[in-house]
This record gives sequence, structure tokens and C-alpha cells, in this order.
Amino acid sequence: MITNYQHEVISDIQYTGISIDYKTTPGGYFPFHWHEELEILYPLNGTADIIIEGQRFYLPKKHILTVAPCKVHSSYAHNELSMFVCIHISVKHIRQYFPEVDLYQISCTPEDISEEQFPAYRSICELLEALTRLYVEDPPTYHLEASGLVMQILSRLIRFFSVKQNQPATAKDNIAMERIRDVISYVEEHFREPISLDEMAHLLGLGKEYFCRFFKRNMGMTFLGYLTEIRLAHAYGDLLNTTEPVSRIIEANGFNSQKLFNSAFKSMYGCTPSSVRKENHH
Repeated sequence: MITNYQHEVISDIQYTGISIDYKTTPGGYFPFHWHEELEILYPLNGTADIIIEGQRFYLPKKHILTVAPCKVHSSYAHNELSMFVCIHISVKHIRQYFPEVDLYQISCTPEDISEEQFPAYRSICELLEALTRLYVEDPPTYHLEASGLVMQILSRLIRFFSVKQNQPATAKDNIAMERIRDVISYVEEHFREPISLDEMAHLLGLGKEYFCRFFKRNMGMTFLGYLTEIRLAHAYGDLLNTTEPVSRIIEANGFNSQKLFNSAFKSMYGCTPSSVRKENHH
């Protein structure tokens, strides 16, 4: 069952300030979430769409994308089996070596690389390839060498892909994103239950029509579309990880119509629920 997508806690980062994961996914949607660390994504195979606070980025195989701390984001892996290098670095750790980090925005996306930045971009890709080879070799000094490679990656990101923020986020911006995080947390806790637009608007102290505009402006999609995607993602996880009948999974994840569920599922994943189960339970 899929859990903890609202505020993702990076469990092993407290000791070194760095977390390195090699994530293999069956493809599909990873719901909106946020965390307090800088994230670096590098697909070893396949491609993905990454949505960061309503803005969509295409991430090709063996390219880099960063997600700034506390940014609400989601991903959609296009391939049936995808592997990503996923690195998280705590801001506290970065601050030890670059005290001014809070004044800068680190942003590296494939589509925004300038000619001047390209050599640095390629060198970061090479460091990530070296990190992957190190993982496969698994020497006794893996953690030491891997931390060294990540620090080289970080230094290049700061040097070539950070911009000083002349205008820090306003109080209005901060309130908007805090409201979005409240919505994400609430939906994660209650997605199995009926949730209405009136209920969500009341939660934030807004009118229903204003809430609808507010959510779409900040997330790039409607609230009901977001709620459906969250429910579908959990249902997908249940299909992979349980033997519950499909009809029971549909009901348990907040859907009240099998026909609508099947249509939405096929639209998002390009296949039927029964085919997902068949391919993963043989």
C-alpha cells in the first residue's frame, strides 16, 4: 500500500546529511509530496515527467533534474520498469559548506541548460554514472566514496546552477504553499472517504469557487483531478501488493463507480487493472 506521500521523511539522512537511493518503479504516477531536502533525480533508463508546483518538466534518460527544498512535486514514469538515482541533501548539511545557501535557488533542468553551463552539466552526469558504477561494485569504502561524489555534484550545482534570489518568497507565496501542503496532507489521510469541494474550501477558509481557482493556479490541475490521481495511485499499489479483489480495491480507495474507475485507470496507466495484476502476480 502506498503511504507517506504528503510530507516525505528521508529516514537515513540524519546521520550524514546525504541520502542516495536507487529506486526501481513499475512505471506510472508518484503522487504530489514535499520534503525539506534538495532532491537530485537521474533516470538510468526510461523517461519521466516531473511536475513542480504546477510546472511540468520532461526528464529524459541519463539527464538531471533538481527539486528545491519544500517544493510540492510529483512524477510520472513513462516506462513499465524504470530505475532512478535519487539523491537528497539536507539544507543543514549544505549550510556547513555554503552558509549563504538560503539566499540561492538551485535549479537544473535539461531544457534550460545554456551553452556555457553544458560542460558542467555533462560533468555532473559523469559523476552520477561513476556513482552508479560504485554502487554496483559495492567496495568496503562505498559510503565514503559515494559521499565524496555527491559533494562534487553539489559543488557544481551551486557554482553553475544556482541563482541569488533578489526577491525572496513573499508572505503571500508562503501562505499559498502552506495551504497546498495542508490540502495534500488532508487528502492523503482521507482519500478513502468522500471528499467534496465544499469540504476542502471550508478547511482552508475559502469560498468554493475561489478554492478551485486557487488550487488550479498553484498545482496546474483541478482539485478533483488531483484527488482522482491520488486514489488511482493507491489503487495501483494495492493491485501490485495485495490479492484483494479488484472490486474491493476500487471501493477501498474512494471510488463509487467501477466504470469510472476503469476509464480513469486506463487513461492514466494505459492498461486495465486486471492486466496490471496479471503481469505482476504470475
